[in-house]
Amino acid sequence: MDEKQPRSMSPLRGPLPTRRSRPLLALALVALGFYGYFHIQALSRFGFAADRWDSRTHSLPLPHSVAAVVPLEAHIMSKCPDARDCLRELVLPTMQKVYGKVNFTLSYIGRPTENDGVQCMHGPEECLGNIIELCAQKLYPDPKTYLGFTMCLSKDYKQIPQRSLVEDCALEHAIDFSELNNCATRDDGAYGVGMLRDSVRRSSSVGVNKSCTVRLDDKIYCIRDGGKWTDCPAGAEVNDLVIAIEKLYQSSVAPPS
Repeated sequence: MDEKQPRSMSPLRGPLPTRRSRPLLALALVALGFYGYFHIQALSRFGFAADRWDSRTHSLPLPHSVAAVVPLEAHIMSKCPDARDCLRELVLPTMQKVYGKVNFTLSYIGRPTENDGVQCMHGPEECLGNIIELCAQKLYPDPKTYLGFTMCLSKDYKQIPQRSLVEDCALEHAIDFSELNNCATRDDGAYGVGMLRDSVRRSSSVGVNKSCTVRLDDKIYCIRDGGKWTDCPAGAEVNDLVIAIEKLYQSSVAPPS
């Protein structure tokens, strides 16, 4: 999904409605309203079948050899259907096969503002969703946890960041909701906004502006945009990405000293 110039709107004030009419992280959302203005864009309805993480499929580094893990990164927006499809169809099943051979990172797409804030394509709710997912990555750095949690949120991306959804996904993936809340509201929301701004700047610095963009070994590997895979010369199938990772990993294998 291409990032588009957000339209200015009034800052969002007050608690965020939830599926159970409960506010989620109100301080963080008010802070987002203070730090920048956002554009809210309507999204199409998509179906979803939840993926499950199977630790039994993880690959481990080769014994009796020394190899450098391969950089693998996905650049997304939390309320983007292309991000959901990208994680579900390519990233998650690939990670199940090569977990021990990659250094995986989730990064986010947006626009830094002059007042040290961030603009998000799908509005302040997406910015808060991004922050929640970044907090999960910060608190639980094992991709088995934070990627599973992010995938859980993505299946109901239109509901992000409603409290009931976040609580359900946190429970499913053994994440402490209170820790997420404390992270997102730390320093009246400034801490989370800072993390998001750093992540957005990272995506911008490597020339990424489409959600979802998959980068392998610091190069663009494939893009999911507008419901289609594009710019995937090596192929958009899971096995294609696994083979590419295996080749890079094997080329880095050195005999033990």
